[in-house]
Amino acid sequence: MATERARNERFFAQPAPNRMEHPLSETVLANATLVLPHEVLRGALLLVDGHIAAIDTGRAVHPGAIDCEGDLLMPGLIELHTDNLERHIEPRPRVNWPHGAAIIAHDAELASVGITTVFDALRVGSVVSNAKANYGEYARAVADEILDLRARGALRISHFLHLRAEVCSETLIEELDKFGPADRIGILSLMDHTPGERQFRDVGKLREYMQGKHGVTDADFQRHVDEQRALSLRLGEAHETAAVAAARRYGATLASHDDTTAEQVVRSAVHGAVVAEFPTTPDAARACHDHGIKVMMGAPNLIRGGSHSGNVAAADLAREGLLDIVSSDYVPSSLLSTALMLGDLWGDMARGIATVTATPAEAVGLPDRGRVVPGARADLVRVARIAGAAALRGTWVQGRRVA
Repeated sequence: MATERARNERFFAQPAPNRMEHPLSETVLANATLVLPHEVLRGALLLVDGHIAAIDTGRAVHPGAIDCEGDLLMPGLIELHTDNLERHIEPRPRVNWPHGAAIIAHDAELASVGITTVFDALRVGSVVSNAKANYGEYARAVADEILDLRARGALRISHFLHLRAEVCSETLIEELDKFGPADRIGILSLMDHTPGERQFRDVGKLREYMQGKHGVTDADFQRHVDEQRALSLRLGEAHETAAVAAARRYGATLASHDDTTAEQVVRSAVHGAVVAEFPTTPDAARACHDHGIKVMMGAPNLIRGGSHSGNVAAADLAREGLLDIVSSDYVPSSLLSTALMLGDLWGDMARGIATVTATPAEAVGLPDRGRVVPGARADLVRVARIAGAAALRGTWVQGRRVA
């Protein structure tokens, strides 16, 4: 520790080598409350060419620095599962917004709430035999547009793909075959929305959701239930096998979704799942930890005090030490607020922030971000706490201010 501190002090005090021959982009963020991997300290960061070059945890004055006025300075947030892009693409039922504009707006919104890395969730697996299902293929086309905008430098933050493989569908295998290792697929999650299973074990809750969001009639709802259950019986097993193989082919992290029983968790573990998205019961969450699977829960669940589907409350899992990662799910701004809530709940702000930074980065194999340490990407968020709320005052991606 003393050796690292001495190295950092020298780095702040001296000009960079060969500065005239190789000018560097430098920024100093000073007078900040730094959220380090295991502690929170007052200090300053030196950012050089998109990375954290040094950390000063003293009280030195840094001329020309950005004064953070004591605000929290933490790693940029890492979002593994968000439905936010779908909301921009379809702002109203059956309203298809221009995708380029939707992706850019989605990207800007995430930057504005401190998210610096996102895994854009796209469903693969469609229902084509029922025109009323409104459940057609879209993932390949949207993925191409995301990757093209990224290549053109139109996006502020770092984007990866998260393919949500819907096993209760008709076209999953064909859609998976349209993707490959070059597509920046970081996560593939096994989704099973068969009525009466997993998230919607209570079919009444599914009825409330579909009639509230889509206005379906009782007859159409029952038809949907019958068709989905028949699909699951006919194709579910083959689709699950194909999705696990696709994750290996892409080099993607495999995630389970809505595990409900210990038996389902065992199946997820056999498949090689690393992350469990939104387990629905305490028993499933405990089984995940028993099998070394990280538990991810939704930030809206924590903020609202419970699940909108009637499943386990995320706060209960947090109190039991069974919560590892948080996702904003359908409310991007909830991610930062929840990390601070968990820091307060646990009495350990570094641990709370890790649920949206270091732990998700580790789970998906991104060792270059998620921690304030020398050498890491300078993806950073400055936050003030005002009347208990999180007020974002700056977002940096690779040392460049983006919000």
